[in-house]
Amino acid sequence: MTIQTNPAIDADTIHKALANPFRREVLAWLKTSNAAFAKERASFRDGVPASAVHARSGLSQSTVSAHVATLIDAGLVVPTRVGQWTLLSRNEEVIRAFARH
Repeated sequence: MTIQTNPAIDADTIHKALANPFRREVLAWLKTSNAAFAKERASFRDGVPASAVHARSGLSQSTVSAHVATLIDAGLVVPTRVGQWTLLSRNEEVIRAFARH
């Protein structure tokens, strides 16, 4: 029996990204962004500013940036540049493909 793999995902890279609890937490925050970032009193329909993730985390900016970069490299998070802001959103297509994998 041959197992089909999805060429759009790199399962090993995703597994490594998900191995860290903080990165899993970031994905959970992005999934429920309006609730997770309620005190910002903004709608995050187009993504959450990276600075909001940093502020909520309590970690240094460089640490958060490294974790976010890992999520982006794994294809789990998509960054969108809007002016001076980088908005982060989950890549639901990749997440669903990985879950099926």
